[in-house]
Amino acid sequence: MSGMLGAGMTSQRTRARLIERLRAQGITDEPTLQAIGAVPRHLFVDEALASRAYEDTALPIGHGQTISQPYIVARMTAVLRQTGPLARVLEIGTGSGYQTAVLAHLAGDIYTVERVGSLLRGARKRLASLNLHNIHCRHTDGSNGWPEAGPFDAIIVTAAAREVPEEWLGQLREDGRLVVPVGTTEQALLLCRRRGATVSCEPLEGVNFVPLLPGGVV
Repeated sequence: MSGMLGAGMTSQRTRARLIERLRAQGITDEPTLQAIGAVPRHLFVDEALASRAYEDTALPIGHGQTISQPYIVARMTAVLRQTGPLARVLEIGTGSGYQTAVLAHLAGDIYTVERVGSLLRGARKRLASLNLHNIHCRHTDGSNGWPEAGPFDAIIVTAAAREVPEEWLGQLREDGRLVVPVGTTEQALLLCRRRGATVSCEPLEGVNFVPLLPGGVV
């Protein structure tokens, strides 16, 4: 990246414009907005796409995966932050590490799993370069979660599941929350809560995520 482009992408003005767009779309949770503003999104996309890093759009990161649009990252993060504690959070689908980095500014410990090894290696390097040390990574199939690290206050899922796996719900602590996109051709973002043996889910809005790919790691 040239010095001129790098300076433009990291300028406070560029990030401030993104924050104002998120406010206009209804994101009002100040800690979430501050975390979005603190994370240099251009570091989490390919250099060829760096000039588009602060657009409110999803971008490809390879292996058929994407970095979610900032609005969706902010929406999912704000929902979790506003509904309870975030001392211990599980993320299903590390991807480029952008959502992970945003959460790291707001939560105690982040446990994140990714099935594509090259994506996880890249994410680890980016997160380390930002001195984010409350993140624990694992190369594994996300449909199993991370049982031995639970229970979790919250679970966030960055790919669309056909249905919510029981494994995830079983790894929530009492009053734990799960934010997950569910569906195939039509998807809905769900907020699920666990209270005792009961799990209740409510739809938040329609979304469009890449599908969750269970099975062997690559």
